[in-house]
Amino acid sequence: MNPFLETLLDTPLDDTYRGIPPGEPALPLRAVASRRWQPRNGDMALPVLTLDEAAFAHNVERIFQYARSHGAALAPHAKTPMSPQIVQRLLDAGAWGGTVANLQQAAVLLRAGVSRLMLGNEIGGAASGARLGKLLAAYPDARLLAFADSAATVRSLAAAAAQAGRPVEVLVEVGGGRAGARDDAAVTAILDAIREQDGKLALAGVATYEGAVASSDAALTATNIAALMERAARAFRQVRALAPHSPLVFTAGGSAFFDQVTQAAKPWLAEDGNAQLVLRSGAIFFHDHGTYQRALQAMDARAGFQVDGQARNAATDFRPALRLWGEVLSRPEPGLAICGFGMRDVSYDQDLPAPLAAFRDGAPLAGWDAQARVTRLNDQHAFLAIAPDSALAPGDVIEFGISHPCTCLDRWRVFFGLDADGRVQSAYRTFFG
Repeated sequence: MNPFLETLLDTPLDDTYRGIPPGEPALPLRAVASRRWQPRNGDMALPVLTLDEAAFAHNVERIFQYARSHGAALAPHAKTPMSPQIVQRLLDAGAWGGTVANLQQAAVLLRAGVSRLMLGNEIGGAASGARLGKLLAAYPDARLLAFADSAATVRSLAAAAAQAGRPVEVLVEVGGGRAGARDDAAVTAILDAIREQDGKLALAGVATYEGAVASSDAALTATNIAALMERAARAFRQVRALAPHSPLVFTAGGSAFFDQVTQAAKPWLAEDGNAQLVLRSGAIFFHDHGTYQRALQAMDARAGFQVDGQARNAATDFRPALRLWGEVLSRPEPGLAICGFGMRDVSYDQDLPAPLAAFRDGAPLAGWDAQARVTRLNDQHAFLAIAPDSALAPGDVIEFGISHPCTCLDRWRVFFGLDADGRVQSAYRTFFG
């Protein structure tokens, strides 16, 4: 095992970490299962964020099955969990590599032994380029593919190559709505700038991100993605003309529209014959009870989740794996319960958390009000609208689903994996900086 991962498993967990009961003697992260904690019993400090291990493993199997059926590879975006343990599990499952959004994330994964990365973002200026070069010099055997959407970015990557003492591989980014070259002329300017660098840079392919051109209108989104993919295809042909014999990469695909990317790219990648489609989906492994559930329902409406030529139901094939557990603190008035978590504990940029079940002394609570809903969050408080006659009382534990894993996991230094009985069987360190 990589030394960094080995050391990580010996991280002492004590009550400075959310979830660990106050006064609990510190124990190594690798030994957390020995406590047999169950969040619903209230024997962990609440709130606590957990991962349904079976659901996560199921999601891994499903998205890899999809990728294999389309001849695609996966470089999961590590920004979602920023957990080297999770990334290693995905590599063990067959991932091509990992994707990161910045140099701090790259440094973490390189230290954890990941040998192939995409830097799925522009690097910035020359100073950032020099920092990238120092990082690459420290890991001479690692392969990193970096995005470039302008001549200025190309110059920054050339500075990285000079610092690293070896070429940097470049993916020309085509985009809309966010970063990325906007037209064929911009792509030509990027390629001209790369050729001016006298071998410091190597053309590796083309990148895009289709989610940046999405909107609330499904038809408009489909039109925008199709147009983006047409521009990406033209950019790919420009790159191929300059690298006629090199194996190239085309990369795209978040967790909401990867089907449209796959269907659009497969014909021209097959025609090329020497290129790999790499999907960068990250949130799909965790799924959720909100924004990605709606995204997969929309995918099903267009029959997009095709595996081995058969349409599958993505909205039911993938399972929400993350849960937040919170305790009822107060019933100050009829129709209101106050729970002990807030904006510091859970995502709220897409949807508020969704109550799923309630427990008293570890047993399911009847009459708790399945129609309950979170109406707002403070820093440390959640406001739960309930029926006036709800059985909820202070001390009851509520299980919540979340929306948008990427902005939930980053609030936690450690989250805990649960087995089929709801007992803690694992713990995952995160490194968001």
